[in-house]
Amino acid sequence: MNDLREGSSKPAETHRRSFFTTLAAALAGIFLLPRRLFSSEPARERLRRKWGMVIDLDKCTGCQACVVACRAENNVPVAGPAQTQNDRGIFWMDMLEVSEGSYPDLQRQLTPIPCNHCENAPCVKVCPVGATFINEEGIVAQVWARCIGCRYCTTACPYSRRYFNWQAPSWPETMKNQLNPDVATRPKGVVEKCTFCHHRIRRAREKARAEGRELADADVRTLPACAQACPAEAILFGDLGSPESEVSRLARSPRAMRLLEDLGTHPKVVYLREAKWKE
Repeated sequence: MNDLREGSSKPAETHRRSFFTTLAAALAGIFLLPRRLFSSEPARERLRRKWGMVIDLDKCTGCQACVVACRAENNVPVAGPAQTQNDRGIFWMDMLEVSEGSYPDLQRQLTPIPCNHCENAPCVKVCPVGATFINEEGIVAQVWARCIGCRYCTTACPYSRRYFNWQAPSWPETMKNQLNPDVATRPKGVVEKCTFCHHRIRRAREKARAEGRELADADVRTLPACAQACPAEAILFGDLGSPESEVSRLARSPRAMRLLEDLGTHPKVVYLREAKWKE
C-alpha cells in the first residue's frame, strides 16, 4: 500500500510543479508588460518607422473637409444634437478655434486636431489592461475589445483626443450603406480615437510588397483620409524617422511647433505656424 501511495503521489507532484512553473511564467509576463508598454522613454530608438503628420496652418482654410472625411472613413458614430449638447459627440478629427483681438480687429484660426500619437503618451501609461499601446511604427493604437471603459486614458490625454462611447453606435438609415468594411465599429462602453488610418497604411504596404518594392514617401504623403480630402493640401503624412521624407523636412522648419511641447509628450503631429510668425 505504501508503494502504491508513493507511486501515485509522483504524478501529482509533477502536476503541482508544472502548475507553479506556469503560474510563475504568467506572473512574470504580467509584471514585464507595463515596463514594455508604459516606459517613460521616448520610443524613437525602437521604431522601424515613425509615422507622423504635418499641418500647415498657413494653408488651412478651416473648411473642415478633414473632419467630414475622417468621420466617413473610420465609421465614427453619429451622436445627434442632444448627445453632442451633453458633450458626448465623437470627433477623431476636430477643429480648435483660436481667436485673437476683438471686433473689428479680430483674427480667427481654425486648427485641425487629430490624436497627436505621442511618443511619450500619457494615455498608454495609465491604461490598466494594455488596451492602448504604441506599436512598432509609433502609432498609439487601441484594442477596442480589450478596453474596459475606465476612461483613465481620456482623463490623462492633455489634448482631449479620446472619446467614450456612451451608447451603442448608430447611423441614420440613409448612411448605413456607406460604412467602411475595413474599419470595425466600436461597441458601447469603450474609448476610441484617431488611428492615423492604419488600415490604409497596411493596404499601401501590401500593395508595395506585391510590386516588389519598399513603401515610398509618395505612397503615404496624403494617405490618411483627412490628408486626402484637404483641398489646400495643408495636411501631409509620412515617416518622421526618415530625414529625406517631406514631413521630416517640414518638421525642421523654423515655423514648426507642437502642441503643449513643455509636457514632454513628444507629439508626432507637427504644426507650421502662420506666415505672420515667420519672424
